[in-house]
Formats: sequence, structure tokens, C-alpha cells
Amino acid sequence: MATDWNELDQRAVNMAKALSGDAVEKAGSGHPGTPISLAAVAYLLYQRHLRFDPQDSDWLGRDRFVLSAGHASLLQYLQLYLAGQSMELEDLKKFRTFNSYTPGHPEYRHTKGVEVTTGPLGSGFAAAVGFAMASRRAHGMLDPDTPLGESPFDHNIYVIAGDGCLQEGISGEVSSLAGVQDLGNLIVIWDDNHISIEDDTDVSFQEDVLARYQSYGWHTQRVNWLQEDGSYREDVDALDQAINAAKAEKHRPSIIALRTIIGWPSPTMQNTGAIHGAKLGETELKGLKEALGMDPEKMFAVDQEALQHARDNAAARAQAAHGDWDPRFEQWKQTNPDKSKLLERILAGKLPEGIEEALPVFPAGESLATRAASGKVISAIGAVMPEYWGGSADLAGSNNTTIAGADSFIPESAQTDMWKGNPFGRVLHFGVREHGMGGIMNGIAIDGLTRVFGGTFFVFSDYMRGAVRLAALMNIPVTYVWTHDSIGVGEDGPTHQPVEHLSAYRAIPNLAMVRPMDANETAAAWLAVLRQHGPAGLILTRQALPVYQREDMEGAGADALASAKNVSKGAYVLADSEGEPEVILLASGSEVQCALEARAALAKESIAARVVSVPCMEWFKAQDAAYREQVLPSAVKARVSIEAGLVDPWRDLVGDNGESIGLDDFGLPGAAAELFAHYGLDSEHVVAAAKRSLARVRS
Repeated sequence: MATDWNELDQRAVNMAKALSGDAVEKAGSGHPGTPISLAAVAYLLYQRHLRFDPQDSDWLGRDRFVLSAGHASLLQYLQLYLAGQSMELEDLKKFRTFNSYTPGHPEYRHTKGVEVTTGPLGSGFAAAVGFAMASRRAHGMLDPDTPLGESPFDHNIYVIAGDGCLQEGISGEVSSLAGVQDLGNLIVIWDDNHISIEDDTDVSFQEDVLARYQSYGWHTQRVNWLQEDGSYREDVDALDQAINAAKAEKHRPSIIALRTIIGWPSPTMQNTGAIHGAKLGETELKGLKEALGMDPEKMFAVDQEALQHARDNAAARAQAAHGDWDPRFEQWKQTNPDKSKLLERILAGKLPEGIEEALPVFPAGESLATRAASGKVISAIGAVMPEYWGGSADLAGSNNTTIAGADSFIPESAQTDMWKGNPFGRVLHFGVREHGMGGIMNGIAIDGLTRVFGGTFFVFSDYMRGAVRLAALMNIPVTYVWTHDSIGVGEDGPTHQPVEHLSAYRAIPNLAMVRPMDANETAAAWLAVLRQHGPAGLILTRQALPVYQREDMEGAGADALASAKNVSKGAYVLADSEGEPEVILLASGSEVQCALEARAALAKESIAARVVSVPCMEWFKAQDAAYREQVLPSAVKARVSIEAGLVDPWRDLVGDNGESIGLDDFGLPGAAAELFAHYGLDSEHVVAAAKRSLARVRS
């Protein structure tokens, strides 16, 4: 056999199948079918193809393995166990139990060896495309003169996907883009078993998948373990040859359709929906073990000789991989001292020196949409931060997401009259694929050598919410440039006016939603986002907003507003009264100007008002109690908030005596100015609300 597959290998596979059944049986729930039927597939990858080090899960030279069919988490856990990578039998016995090392779906940063959180089907597939793109970008950034495939920064990405992954729309989005991008380092094994929870997939899934992938521009192969005569044989050699052929294909991503029987060789439940997501039961589990030639009465039986064989092989392969990679990496460092320093800075999680000074300062008195200001900031950051890159879901001109002077990340075959570039470029073109964009950015961010951003209209963030939630769950540094932030979109009408989106996204833990009031707050917001290590959404206007004089700007007078650098605190006193304020006016984004105008109007009536800019509620909540009290003194109970969205998030900040001005429907067609007036998003309504709040407090 080309794989040198021997009796000990087969015994290790059989043990993995039995342990899969045991772990689910003990847990009382889980998905045993795929871990049983694909045990040989995963073993082949880990023991013959995947370049990794069981003792160093973060090794820079490793390949990536993504279990897109995340419900089959045992499939990966058992390979980590067999390879000796921080996984022991006791961990398998605690499968799916409270806070165990072996949760029901693979979780990034929780279990060593798990590269990305998967579970929502297709999301792992999308992240894998991101890993493949990130590898090529890192090559271009750090080692551009070395041919692709020969750099220490090149690696392969292996994916195991199921029928459900191929049905989800996100996989189609990213697969289409992967074909355009010629991602030859991406290899997908599709478990073509024709079974899902509702049993036979013919009820909903009948297309010729490989024909679809051929049309995407992929390299396609088929391996049949289920023969036409109904016989079944786990032909590891045929799969090994297909993987080698995929590795030899340097320009196209590869998909291997592997025809399997789910749950084989379970005696009565194989090839049924019943084995997909439920324990086998005592009788069926014993029948499985008998079919494998194992003692049916023993639970969690370990073949020590087979286990040691697998661990010895994994260790030997890791040593050989290091023997090849380490000298090449050392040679690269000696030949490229400047790029070596760049890599050291990136791995340390530090920003380049002078980045704050590189940001533009926008002169007071002009008007500029925050999306336009963001575009200028993006180009300024790109000029000093080589690892920074990004683009849009076909909205570059509207989102202002193009780094000035940068090449597109694009193969020669996909260049157009408008967009020129090379495979190592920095401007990303995701196409009209918001969900795919979000999933790809997750993979790029986890790869860790670059810092990615991606844009679309804020209303279309609905399409990518699943990917955003996963970014927040993993707490990874993805930045979303969400423009056209409110009814300020105007004439496009309610379908394009994001009203409920701020509230909906503020409900996601770990996600910072940043809505700056003007151009200089936008620059400060970008810097604050880059300094944090979790996901953030920049919520930016289509309409022009006034740029205000700040206390730290040249020519600042006594009436200048507080420095925009305070954005990093989430909320800050923007403009204050001479004495103690009687009422506090809170706002974000374009409505801050309404609060400032209301403050001036209230002053004429001898009512002292403080204006607090609240660009990011999440950052403000993270400040200590003393700072929050300083900004929002508990003694000042008269408060008004104004924001062009739902008012619910403001309730805690305005209190029982306060009022919130916002929207409670989906908007209307019309010009932005007309809409703001219609909904009372103006200084007159703030003044009236402030007086009502004061009256309640005084009474």
C-alpha cells in the first residue's frame, strides 16, 4: 500500500471507532455516526499527511485541519488522543460534560489542536478558505521572492465536510471565491454518505456536487468505498492516492467526494439517520464492537500497542517535519532581517511604532461622512502596517475600504480593467457574499499573521450575523466596516435603513459596536479597534457630518470639544456646563450634533447641560466604576439619549427619569434630512425631552 498501512494502523482505527461509540454512550448524547465511519479518514490525514507537532499546537510551520462537520467533534478528539496531543482517555470519558476539554463541538482556544470553532455547518469550510488566503498573503508579505509552495510560510489546509456543509449557502459562497482565487493549498474531503438527520438526503439534496465544483474552478475527484454491487471496503489506499493528487495540484483548490456509509460497521443503525445524532444503545454498541473484532463487554478499551504505534509515528513525523522546516525558517530569518523583525512584532501582538502619528487629523469646520473619513484612515494605516488588509462585499466605492495604492489580492486570470493586482495583494474582493466574507475573515484572523477588515452596508450585516457571532464567541480581531448606518441612507427606503441592527448586535457578547460622531472620532475609533484583540463593528454614515474643533487641535479655544482620543473609553464628556450639570444629553454618531445644538439652546434658558458622546457602549461598560461615575454622575438623574435606532440599549444609561429619542419602526423612503425631521431626531426634540426629564426629577 502506498500508505504503508499495517495491522497496528487498522487496530488504532478500530479502537477509535469503538471509543466513539463509548464516549457518546456515556455522555447520553452526541453524534457517533461520522466519527465511526470516518475514523480511517481522519487517521490517514493525521498519521500520513497533516504536518503538525503534537507537542506544539501553535507551531508556525504546521498545516491546518478544519472539521467543518463540527458535530463529529469526537473524530478530531480521537486523533488528538492517538497522536498524543494534550488529549487523554479521561478527556474522552468526559465528552460533552460541564466545562470538559472535549465539548460537543470543537472550540477554538479551548482544546489544543482545534484551529477554529465549528458547529454551524459550512462555517468551518468558510474559515478554511480564510486560512488558505491568509497563508498566501503571509507568503507575499514576508517571503515574496520565494515560489509558492516553497516558503516556510506555505502550508496546506485540510477540511472534512459533510452533506450539511455542502448544503449551507455559506459553503457555496466561499467555494466560488476560492475557485477564483486559485487556492491550491486547500483540500476538502466531502463525506458523501447521503444521510442527514432527516435520513436520506434525496428529500432535499440531489445535485451533482462535483459538477458544481468543477464549474467553480476546483480540482475534483471521487473515491468510492461503497461499491456498485453493494459491498463496502474502506479503501485507504485509494483515498491516500487522491489526497496526494490534490496536494500535487498547486493552482486549484481540491475536493474529494468520498462515498461512505455513515456508522459503518454498526450492525443495524449504519446508513440511517438514527445514528447521526443519538447514542447507539447497549445492544447496538456491542454489535459494533463485535463487528470490529473487539470485546463487546468492555467500555473504553485501549489497545496500548496500537496507541503507542500511533503516538510514535506522530512524534517521528513531527521530528521529520521540523527537520525540514526549521532550517528553512532560520535561513529565511538570516536572509530577511527586516521582515524577521516584522514577524516578531506581529507574533508579539504589537502595532507598529508611530501608527498614532500616521493617522490623519481632520480640520474643524469641514463636513465629511464618517465612511469617507474611515477610508482615509484605512489608507493611512495601510501605509505603516503591512499586515493590514481588507475589502468589501462588492461595495468598495461605497464602503471606502480600498487601501490607497495597494494591489488587489487576485490571481492574474481574475484581473480587470479597474482592478489590477497579484496573488500577494492587499485589497480583497469578496463579491456579493456577506456571510462568506464573515466566515473567511474568521479564518484570516485566527491565522494570526495579518489583520483583516471587511465592509458592507450595515443593513446587510444581517446576512453575515452567524459569522459575526462566531467571531465574538472566539473573541478574535475581525473588524467590520458597516456603512450607511441609519435612516440617513435616505431614498433607498426601509429595506436599506438599519433601524434595529445596533440593538441586535449590541446583544452579542465580546462584540464592540463603535459609532463615531465625526471624522476625528472615526480615526480614534480605528486606533482603539486595532489596539484591542476582539471583534468590532465600525458603524459609519453615508451623509456628511460636521468636523468639530477639539481641545488638542491647533487653534483650540475655550469652547473646543474634548479630545477624540477619549473614544477608547467608550463614552466621555464631550462638552460640559460651567457648573454642575442639571441634565445630561447622551448620543452616538450623527445624533451627537443634535445633542450639542440642544445644549446651546438649553444654555440660553439657563439650563446647564452636559453632552456625553457614547461611541461604544461596550467599551464604556468595561471602564471602572469611578470613571463611569465621573462621566455620568448618579446625582444627575435628568437625562436624554438620542440615536437613530431602537431605544432599548439606552435604558440603563438614562435611568427611570430619563427619556430616549429614537425609532420604533423600519423607516420610510425619503431624503435623509426629511426622515430625521419626521422622526424627531433633532435638537428641538432633545430640548423638549430634557425639560420633561428635569420636571420629573424636580417633582
